[in-house]
Amino acid sequence: MPTHLITGAGSGIGAAVTRRLLERGDALVLLARDAGRAKELAERYPGARTLVGDLGNPDRLSWAFGQQTTPERIDSLLHIAGVVELGEVGELTPKAWRFQIDANLIAPAELTRLLLPQLRVARGHVLFVNSGAGLNAHAGWSAYAASKHGLKALADSLRHEEHGNGVRVTSVYPGRTASPMQAKVHQQEGKEYDAERWIDPESVATTILMALDLPRDAEVNDLTVRPGR
Repeated sequence: MPTHLITGAGSGIGAAVTRRLLERGDALVLLARDAGRAKELAERYPGARTLVGDLGNPDRLSWAFGQQTTPERIDSLLHIAGVVELGEVGELTPKAWRFQIDANLIAPAELTRLLLPQLRVARGHVLFVNSGAGLNAHAGWSAYAASKHGLKALADSLRHEEHGNGVRVTSVYPGRTASPMQAKVHQQEGKEYDAERWIDPESVATTILMALDLPRDAEVNDLTVRPGR
């Protein structure tokens, strides 16, 4: 039974992936920002374990994990959580930049560093849910896009570094996906949100599971998913 450690299991793409993996009987470890959130996730996904660590404070992740029991083996580490705060360069404060870079880039890097021994044991898979903004930056998206461009660099470097250890690395670049984050983006843009216009999280989950389930003779490096409507 493979063991998957998932961030962002509470909503959107993360929730869809978590449900699918749980339904097929895989073992899950869900990262929660605090004990209250861990309790919510445990009740929502019976049988899943939880691990507490705040992605908004990556400097404390090592300490937090030192107070808990982490899995001895991890078959996949799924970085799905993310934050967004739109704004033009002339308006964004250092706090807004750090908020997004900490959660979207530094925390995944630190989480990967801390769990690499378990991934190497399993010859596992690290999967980063990036964004279309990780490939192209547009007006108002500078800080978010910078964090996601950095995430692409992290994935690319990690892939080269860990290839010899049998660890596979995949980046998935979804376009706009119907989720609470997308509703927030529309609110920040001052636009009406219509979930029917965007990708269903289940569709992105299907692509993620395809990458995870690919036989060992192949590896998906980069996968772009765009709205089909």
